[in-house]
Amino acid sequence: MQKAEQEFLKDLDKKLWSAADKLRNNLDAAVYKHVVLGLIFLKYVSDAFEERREELRKNFRDPDHDYYIPQEDMSDEEYDEFIEEELEIRDYYIAKNVFWVPPLARWETLKKNHPLPNGTEIELPNGETYKMKSTAHLIDDANGAIENENPELKNILDRTYSQKQLPADKLGELINLFSDANFNAKEYKGKPLSINSKDILGHVYEYFLGEFALAEGKKGGQYYTPKSIVKLMVRMLKPFEGRVYDPAMGSGGFFVQSEDFIEEYGGKIGQISVYGQESNPTTWKLAAMNMAIRGIDFDFGKEPADSFTNDQHKDLRADYVMANPPFNVKDWWNEKLADDPRWEYGTPPEGNANFAWLQHMLYHLAPSGSLALLLANGSMSSQTSGEGEIRKNLLENDLVECMVALPGQLFTNTQIPACIWFLSKNKTNGTKTPDGKGKGDRSGTVLFIDAREKGYMKDRVLRDFKPEEIKAIAKTYSDWQQDNNDYEDIPGYCKSATLEEIQKNDYVLTPGRYVGAPETEDDGIPFPEKMKKLTTKLKSQFEESEALEEKIKENLAGLGYE
Repeated sequence: MQKAEQEFLKDLDKKLWSAADKLRNNLDAAVYKHVVLGLIFLKYVSDAFEERREELRKNFRDPDHDYYIPQEDMSDEEYDEFIEEELEIRDYYIAKNVFWVPPLARWETLKKNHPLPNGTEIELPNGETYKMKSTAHLIDDANGAIENENPELKNILDRTYSQKQLPADKLGELINLFSDANFNAKEYKGKPLSINSKDILGHVYEYFLGEFALAEGKKGGQYYTPKSIVKLMVRMLKPFEGRVYDPAMGSGGFFVQSEDFIEEYGGKIGQISVYGQESNPTTWKLAAMNMAIRGIDFDFGKEPADSFTNDQHKDLRADYVMANPPFNVKDWWNEKLADDPRWEYGTPPEGNANFAWLQHMLYHLAPSGSLALLLANGSMSSQTSGEGEIRKNLLENDLVECMVALPGQLFTNTQIPACIWFLSKNKTNGTKTPDGKGKGDRSGTVLFIDAREKGYMKDRVLRDFKPEEIKAIAKTYSDWQQDNNDYEDIPGYCKSATLEEIQKNDYVLTPGRYVGAPETEDDGIPFPEKMKKLTTKLKSQFEESEALEEKIKENLAGLGYE
């Protein structure tokens, strides 16, 4: 993305969020989130529809196009009417994977009629009429109409605006806000933009997800993984073709970043198939809308469901699995899981789901697949309730490939220190990477990366990674995998350890145990000489301190204080 486009999106983000947030007043953040994101989605499907509609209008009148409709003996008025009728044929839109938007649900209908009083009868673009009840009812009916015409969106859109008791004036202001926003900008500060309205709306949707996660704090942060962590995991895992699965998908951030990664390498999103699962019904809908905005085909199961007790993809064996499940979940266990075939390396403790998530992901991994899992730091060293034995079995079966220790303060919803596990079913394979290079034989070794000192404070409470840091960490992993002589151990940062070394550390996988301390530059001064100088300096500072203390006592005495 060019600098002008980045600046334009950043400016648009701030303007929209600032304006939308002012309208929230006393609405609960969780309620307001769905109101706003639902309107963004409605604007998206309508804009995409209108973009295709305008393209068709030109094609119908272009003699060189396959869709050309000759005027023949029709008058200009008759010809225009015929073109407009042709534009209402659904197949023209479905053929280009554009959602068919019925007249009631088109943004123009909403924009023109939202201030009208209840009971007003309005005329729709196709000549039909609709009696207004309220703006909220109009949105509900619009979403219902879209779902009826597009089976893939069934039960995904929010049809409860009329139940939220939203002030009509505030809802109207939101509609005006998104109506006035320039989602079709062609230039910014005199510089041309090569970004279409769908990409802009997709970006705004993702930005708002992140801002709502911040607004909701601990309650909302579960469904949103910080973008920089997602980007790091995707860049290291490189999911460029095949089946991609996330069993705790939240709003679908891993899939969005996978799309961006593929496009960066010149591929197409159609190279991957997306599978996900989410137990929270509203978050499940948010993820589906996120995929629809991005034009990503997805299979999120028949319904929102718990991945452990109601696995929606039992037969799936994915090429890549990525997840950020909630850390250290205590109430995950169900008696019917006791002899589950997923616990191949040991039954997880009933009071902590960390190793249940890890083994669930391994179970769904293809024979040459790889996975990335974000977990609490305790997973690297805990010996309680059989966790140490599970970790030992994973290592003895040569499944663990890389461990990354992350810095603190990366999350909006927890201060628990975190790490990333990378596992592979086959560390001897020569799987190709997007740059065409093959992976080398990594059997019997594990790469440890200590990234705790990376990142910067983006504000008073949150840390973030710089883009160059993400690239550097990913390159370290890639160089080690490919065994191309570019990799080397760096004290304090990375170390390629053997299974024997890990056994000596009781199968503990904390990177700090292996990478050691950073090397310090030798200044050439012998230690005794350094110590003498330091001792002399310390003595001088003590003397200065005593003199200062005496001076303060004299001043206090002069003021009448002993």
